[in-house]
Amino acid sequence: MKIFVTGGAGFIGSNFVTHLLGLSQGYSVVNYDKLTYAGNLANLDSVASNPHYTFIKGDICDPAAVEAAMAGCQTVVHFAAESHVDRSIYDPAPMIETNVTGTFVLLQVARKLNIEKFVHVSTDEVYGDMAPGTFAGEDSPVQPSSPYSASKAGSDLIVRSYVRTFGFPAVIARASNNYGPFQFPEKFLPLMIASALDDKPLPIYGDGRQERNWLHVQDHCRGILAVLERGRIGEVYNIGGADVVENLTMARRLLLATGKSESLISHVQDRPGHDRRYALTCDKIEQELGWKPVISLDDGLRQTIAWYRTNSKWLTEVRGGDYRNYYQKYYEDRDSSLRAITESGRKPTS
Repeated sequence: MKIFVTGGAGFIGSNFVTHLLGLSQGYSVVNYDKLTYAGNLANLDSVASNPHYTFIKGDICDPAAVEAAMAGCQTVVHFAAESHVDRSIYDPAPMIETNVTGTFVLLQVARKLNIEKFVHVSTDEVYGDMAPGTFAGEDSPVQPSSPYSASKAGSDLIVRSYVRTFGFPAVIARASNNYGPFQFPEKFLPLMIASALDDKPLPIYGDGRQERNWLHVQDHCRGILAVLERGRIGEVYNIGGADVVENLTMARRLLLATGKSESLISHVQDRPGHDRRYALTCDKIEQELGWKPVISLDDGLRQTIAWYRTNSKWLTEVRGGDYRNYYQKYYEDRDSSLRAITESGRKPTS
């Protein structure tokens, strides 16, 4: 089977491509990625020379380029997205363009080329803020809170409309917070790990009591493959970790694991509209497709910390350029940047 993977140079996408090509089922992969700040071909060094792997640089919003690249593929797994909530608060436009328009373009092209199955990779954030102790099921209402999650919810709904209106063979997978190797360090856990390893403050939003459902990226890749191979057309499948943990507790756990002091914890101004709890129930994918997470949070956290220690060169390289500007805006100048948004309603000037 020849699989068209969008965003295959990103964190989850690159892990998925590597996972596929390590299997014996005879998969081949076309990796289509724009290589924005979070896309990194170094993530794929281990498969770069694999004869079953092809990389094509391109934008999912470009119909002609997408069609040329997708031609000859049987299935699509769509990871490509702008995915950082803070970035969506400062500048929502790229989220709408990539996540909504890009998904629409992919659907149009995939329908034209008679793609056999289209897996749309989404997020638990589309369910919005869950009440304490509750879990979102696939039939829970979609109530996004940020421009990012709204753009993902919008793309989910477009996919569902194509299934209903055109009989398009799509499936939606909604995952909880991923962590693991090759994650760009703007996200919570790699940011915490990188800061701890450098003996720098760990920026915790607000009181740090936000609860998140943690899923190792390898478990997520196994879940996506299960959805691709056996998921029912038109269905939504939640893919979540077994643990729901507060951000502050996660920071303390990794500090303990790295042998660093809790004095590194630094509370910073909270994100506007910050959801307090994300949590998924995953009974459906376990019962229908036989998937459940197998990597415990303790083991996964140890493995992830060890990976960042071992791959310090990779971390140093990705923290240059755009990341340096990001860190200054969102953390070093956080109060003034957020104040500019609330006072003017406009994106702060760079």
